[in-house]
Amino acid sequence: MSDLPRKAVTRTAKLAALPLGFAGRATWGLGKRIGGKSAEIVGRELQQRTAEQLFKVLGELKGGAMKFGQAMSVFESALPEEVAGPYRAALTKLQEAAPPMPTRTVHTVLAERLGEEWRELFLEFDEKPAAAASIGQVHRAVWHDGRDVAVKVQYPGAGEALLSDLTQLSRFARLLGPLIPGMDIKPLISELRDRVSEELDYELEARAQRAHAAEFADDPDVVVPDVVHQRDQVLVTEWIDGTPLSEVITDGTEEQRDRAGQLLARFLFSGPARTGLLHADPHPGNFRLLPPEKEDGPWRLGVLDFGTVDRLPGGLPRTIGESLRMTLDGDAEAVYALLCEEGFVKETIDLDPDAVLDYLLPIIEPAQAEEFTFTRAWMRGQAARIADPRSPAHQLGKQLNLPPAYLLIHRVTLSTIGVLCQLAATVRLRDELERWVPGFLPGDEEPVRPGAAAAMEPGETLGAGEPENEVDGQPAGA
Repeated sequence: MSDLPRKAVTRTAKLAALPLGFAGRATWGLGKRIGGKSAEIVGRELQQRTAEQLFKVLGELKGGAMKFGQAMSVFESALPEEVAGPYRAALTKLQEAAPPMPTRTVHTVLAERLGEEWRELFLEFDEKPAAAASIGQVHRAVWHDGRDVAVKVQYPGAGEALLSDLTQLSRFARLLGPLIPGMDIKPLISELRDRVSEELDYELEARAQRAHAAEFADDPDVVVPDVVHQRDQVLVTEWIDGTPLSEVITDGTEEQRDRAGQLLARFLFSGPARTGLLHADPHPGNFRLLPPEKEDGPWRLGVLDFGTVDRLPGGLPRTIGESLRMTLDGDAEAVYALLCEEGFVKETIDLDPDAVLDYLLPIIEPAQAEEFTFTRAWMRGQAARIADPRSPAHQLGKQLNLPPAYLLIHRVTLSTIGVLCQLAATVRLRDELERWVPGFLPGDEEPVRPGAAAAMEPGETLGAGEPENEVDGQPAGA
């Protein structure tokens, strides 16, 4: 592959072939069964072939196709176990790497963005990418002052490819739906489209990363690398070593998985409270588990890729904390009134408050106990309960509405829970809710206020005295 496939006709043809491939394999499977193979064996083979083709195409195309695959990958825990096996390996590949762009293309981009003498900025530059993902790839290098850095380079034509892919994927979202039971694929694709322009803007990403790096600079649990330099479609940040969360999921000890899970939950809820920003791309490729700095010290969580954030100047909405608390208290009438007030229940719909409470309680089970072990079995149970058209939960869920302001928060929360289930982590979730979520504790009248570095709006300029392209943070999920 010589470059990111940019021609719409080429990308559309590859994506359009996916549904045909699904249908062809179904016919192949029927033939195998007629030939004497059991339905169970044929089903497993069919799922494996489908997974291989789907994620091979998504990985090769990068762009929106791969971004969609990464967004789906965190929901792997919801798949039935007999299906999850073949998908797990293919999905995991999307969390860490994709076919890289050629060296000459990288050099061309760096020369265009950093100047013809770009090599003088680096003491060393590794031509082989350390990570290649949906809209860019990362190279390890040594900055001219001796710092180890990550150099994130955007693929030429990435914006065009993102929009083209997501438009095409939305056309056969119905066929992709069965991959994740209980999940409506079309709104996910629509929401990804809404975030395209921000994710392509590396200056916005640098600002978001700088806000996090400043806030978490002395944090004992979370590490956000500083931004060193940013220019157009190139972002240079400090390098951090650590074990990718995808490796912790497959090979980590129980202690590592529990620690990673606790810190992931802590970062999810503390980030908006401390910075006014929500990191909105929580797939495992964007996190590292860092070893203790001192013997007997704690493992830490390294956080990468701030290309997609939600701006929450007051932290998470108080409605979330208040509704969680009232649901745990069993106050059905108060929960229902709050949901109606916030637009989760449309004015034209009348629901039984007790039925709404019964729908919500299993979902927030992790917040009921002092500690909760997230498992794939629990995730599958929740997905099956909501996906089964015969279940009361399914019928009620169809009548609830998700206001636009909560769309991204909802997806990030679900994605994080999916990663916790992949980790099989035991987490004290309630501790994090009590500390960071406004309204969760009775009598909590004031939300935690973010620092001054938080929540710059898209297009806001740097203040006087701030260096134009020397900012503080790192990418790696790209």
